[in-house]
This record gives sequence, structure tokens and C-alpha cells, in this order.
Amino acid sequence: MTTTAPRETLAAAIPHRKDIRAWMAPIATRSTARALALTVFDILFFAAALAATVLASHPLVQVGMACVTGFVIARLFILGHDACHQAFTRHRRLNRWLGRLVFLPSLTPYSLWEVGHNVVHHGYTNLKGFDFVWEPRTLAEYQALPRWRRGLERVYRSGWAPWLYYLVEIWWARMLFPSKRHMPTRRAIFTADGLLVTAAAAVWIAGLVAAARATGQSAAWLVAVGFVLPFLVWNGFIGFVVYVHHTHTGVAWYQDKKSWAAAQPFVSTTVHLTFRSAMGSALHHIMEHTAHHVDMSVPLYRLKRAQKLLEERMPGCIVVQPFSWRWYARTARACKLYDYQRQCWTDYRGRPST
Repeated sequence: MTTTAPRETLAAAIPHRKDIRAWMAPIATRSTARALALTVFDILFFAAALAATVLASHPLVQVGMACVTGFVIARLFILGHDACHQAFTRHRRLNRWLGRLVFLPSLTPYSLWEVGHNVVHHGYTNLKGFDFVWEPRTLAEYQALPRWRRGLERVYRSGWAPWLYYLVEIWWARMLFPSKRHMPTRRAIFTADGLLVTAAAAVWIAGLVAAARATGQSAAWLVAVGFVLPFLVWNGFIGFVVYVHHTHTGVAWYQDKKSWAAAQPFVSTTVHLTFRSAMGSALHHIMEHTAHHVDMSVPLYRLKRAQKLLEERMPGCIVVQPFSWRWYARTARACKLYDYQRQCWTDYRGRPST
């Protein structure tokens, strides 16, 4: 079920964020033992999947295991995401080091992710000019782009290229040694974390080259299936997850802070995507996303309970979307550009599509 009431009506029905977080306080308890168990399990899962990719006797099996490895990278990243929010264990320093550790397979610099995600995305969710992740362009902005960039925008919004969007616009532009244009603030820790993930990539690739020699395989092939393909699959997961969390015909974007703040954005600008399968659990409940935006301190292993509580206490105020590929394709067709005056999605000619 999705919300259908006018946004102004819904915003008025939503209690203050402090009150909502008070409801969730008994749930937001962190367990260091549980966090460490999840970390050990996923690290071993990653090692096993990567070893199977290297040692499988058939190329198709190697490709399949490479995709599994990419999926496990996504799981590890979600653990790091929680650690970066200080929601994973009870200890701040442990969270920082665990976050850096489990971010290594996704080549994510911890400190840069912390600024871009915790400060910018969570602080200004769906506010144009601040929240840069999947920020929709206006018709005028789109028409002002050079032809090649308009073509790239169409690819990004096609539905099949969230991996390319995240790889180019987020990881390459804003995570790995970003330019001053994307990160005006320069800190030594940003460089140190960039060097850390670069070193991890170098060790990973060197290990695959050594494994290729030891097993009589092509080094280029083993690097492709053991490093490149898992990394692309991981980009596909994260690009898709962020897209469906904040791109929906029932979710608005805003151009000025006043209207944005009045819309109760910590509740109204995100989607709870539900699955008939165990995919939500397999992705460490990151799809229980409204609860996460309301209170970032709720650990991932408590999000399901927190989300259920929100939906019971605020019926009709939260966008709940059962996932299907038909819905996803329909969303990708409808959500191309955005008219911030009328607060509706449009096609590439500026015609309302929602």
C-alpha cells in the first residue's frame, strides 16, 4: 500500500521527529556481540565466495560466484553503513575501525562516505542543491546540457543502469580522491582513507594475479571475474537500493528549505520497499528505510521492529511499496525530470508523468 492523501495533509498528521524517536528509543539498543558476529560471518562469506570464484572449474560457475561475491560486498557495505552511523556497536572507536574494515571490499573511503551520507544525504534528504544522490534535474537544466550529457542522463534514468550512475557520479566523482568541485573541504583523513582503499584494491588484484599463476589461469580473466565483476555487481546493488529508496511517484523533491522542512522530510521522502522473498533480510533490512531516516541510531538488526512500529502508529503516512519488476519499470518510465513548482515528475519534454 502506498500513501495517497495530499502531501500537506500527511505532513500535518506526522508527529514531531523527537516524539517519533522517543517511541523508537526502547528498540534502538546496540549489541556489540551481535555486530561482531555479523561482521565475522560476512567476512567469511566474502572470502568463501571469492575463493569459489578463483577455484571453480568452469567459467560460467566463476561468473556466477563473482555475482555472489558482489552481493556479499553489498552486505558488508551495509554493516559499514551502520558502523558509520555509530549504530552498529556500543563503542565509537570500534565502529570506526569496523566500518573501515568492512568498507574495503566496496573500496569506500570511510570518512568521505561519512560526510556525504551522514551529513548531506541524511541532513537534507530530497532537498535540491544539497542532497546530490539521484537528484532529479528540471527541464531547463536538462535542456542546457550538452548532447552527450543528456544522453548519459537518459541512460542513468533508464532503469537498467543504476550501477553506472553510482560508479560514475558517486564513487568516482565523490568518493575516490574527489576534486575540489565535489569536495571543497580538504582533510588529511580523506586522503588517508582514499589511500587505504587504493591499497586494498592493489592487494586484491595482486592476490588474483598470484592465484592465476598458481592455478594456470589467465591473470586478466581472473582479475575480471575476481575483482571487476564483483565490484560492478556491488555498484548495481547500491545504485538500485538508493534509487528505489527515494525515487517514487509518491515521494516529492523540494527546492527551498521552508517547504522541505514543512513536509516532515525524515518520514515523507523515503520508501519502505517490501519483498515476497527473503531479499530484505538478505540485505540486512536496509529496505526498512523510513525507520532508518527517522532515527539513524537504530541498528540494522532492529530496523524491522522499528519500521513496524512506525507503520502501526502512523497508518497511511509512510510510503510502503511492494516490489515488482513491473512497478520498477513503471517508476523508471515516469521519473525522468522533476518540476519543483508543481512538485511532479515529468518526461524529457516537461510533460507531467505523475
